[in-house]
Amino acid sequence: MATQNETKLKILVRNLEPGTIVLAHWLEELGISRSLLNHYLHSGWLEAVGRGAYKRPNDNVKWIGGIYSLQNQAKLNIHIGATSALSILGLSHYFRLGKETVYLFSPYRVKLPKWFDDYDWGTLVNHQQTSFIPEIVGLVKQDVKNISVKISSPERAIMECLYLSPKKLDLIECYHLMEGLVNLKPKLVQELLDTCNSVRVKRLFLYLAEKVNHQWLNFLDNSNIDLGNGNRRISENGVYISKYQITIPRELAAL
Repeated sequence: MATQNETKLKILVRNLEPGTIVLAHWLEELGISRSLLNHYLHSGWLEAVGRGAYKRPNDNVKWIGGIYSLQNQAKLNIHIGATSALSILGLSHYFRLGKETVYLFSPYRVKLPKWFDDYDWGTLVNHQQTSFIPEIVGLVKQDVKNISVKISSPERAIMECLYLSPKKLDLIECYHLMEGLVNLKPKLVQELLDTCNSVRVKRLFLYLAEKVNHQWLNFLDNSNIDLGNGNRRISENGVYISKYQITIPRELAAL
């Protein structure tokens, strides 16, 4: 029995990636029973971070390690998006005061588990439940300090930024982010615009891309992009852009 438990401990050590969280049901799939899990806790091999969630003792787990477990063990349909994805990809250099905000996106009804909500990640976590873009379009795998997580591609991330604007992200910041996106893939941009159901996001995206004069814009076919009807008032007492039927902040129009 001792030899069998030692073998399972080796399995645990081999599968427990540094900087990540392990979940109780995932440990059970590895053959580690609840009683054996309690033994590892009392013996100091594991440390609880919340109900049903554990880490290596003294392991400083960051939010990225928590997301890894949500995606790979809890199997939640959730990803890192907007400015958080752009930052991981090295495409956001905007200085913000205060704590970093991590933006997570998921379809409706996907909820973060209590252990994730309650744990102090040292950041603010903003979870957006939305289906304004199909979940299967524009997502990529990215290694962050040897931890592989699912994040938005640059093409999807900038649209998520616009979805968050102007309440959670400033449109001036979105403009400067768009300025740096010189290498977007026209085919993916096209697919995202064709399937996006937010008229406001599509109009803002096209307006900003045109404003910064990105070359990839010339390869898009606007004939299938549904831009809806009527004005979208993004700013009170702003400037009306007739081509895209949007009223935007004067500061943005003046750039």
